[in-house]
Amino acid sequence: MTTHLILQSPGLDLALIDQTAALCEANGTQWISKSAARLMDVQSDANTRATIASWAENKHLDVAFVQAQARLDACKILVMDMDSTLINIECIDEIAAYAGLKAEVAAITERSMRGEITEFSDSLKLRVGYLKGLSSRALEAVYSERLALNPGAEKLINTAKQAGLKTLLVSGGFTFFTERLKEKLGLDAAHANTLDIDTHGNLTGQVSGRIIDAQGKADILAEFANAYGASADQIIAVGDGANDLKMMAMAYYSVAYRAKPVVRAQANFALNVTPLDGILNWFGDV
Repeated sequence: MTTHLILQSPGLDLALIDQTAALCEANGTQWISKSAARLMDVQSDANTRATIASWAENKHLDVAFVQAQARLDACKILVMDMDSTLINIECIDEIAAYAGLKAEVAAITERSMRGEITEFSDSLKLRVGYLKGLSSRALEAVYSERLALNPGAEKLINTAKQAGLKTLLVSGGFTFFTERLKEKLGLDAAHANTLDIDTHGNLTGQVSGRIIDAQGKADILAEFANAYGASADQIIAVGDGANDLKMMAMAYYSVAYRAKPVVRAQANFALNVTPLDGILNWFGDV
């Protein structure tokens, strides 16, 4: 089976392409864009992959070994995490900023994302507790003033939809944000946790219903994949934190985006310097 190697970097140049091509014994090279190139019919044994991985890290390159016949329209599902993946912020940290508690909450978020707090539900409950008494108007302020899509997100989603993929947003964050993003981007489904708000419009410091943790994300994806008859090799799953690992394990195209080391170590693919739409360069039909 023929394997290609996709190189991506804002600083990609001919020298880097030629040097990488020599390391993997490529039988040809092809520019995809000014920041991406395809090295064709490369060696893909374990030793070559290890050599390329080390080289890429040193040269700040994103690399992906892909099957030559890989097509986006052969996939059926694009599933993404929200905070620090689809969007540029951790929403709960920014909500906490309005209570003057961003540092305290962000420290817990970081530990949870690195996998140092093994039970996500414990981490979430602890962080949400800091928000007790805060006006729910802070949620709208975060959405309108601080939240932005990460680079390449809209192009990735629109192109995936055009290729026939179903789109799913699954977050350990909050429905206030996922529902708005679902509507904005035309996503097929979105799931997240619900912040409890009292009759005065203030946060109670609790969440309502089942907490969507790592297993919850995996369960939602499993149900979604079953509904659309998608197998692992037809799923693209993008995440950045430990809470995404079970979901990502269900996809062949498991993508660590600007991710924590524990996630990069377990994902099949990674984007460290490339926008989200870099995923599209792995497929020959885009």
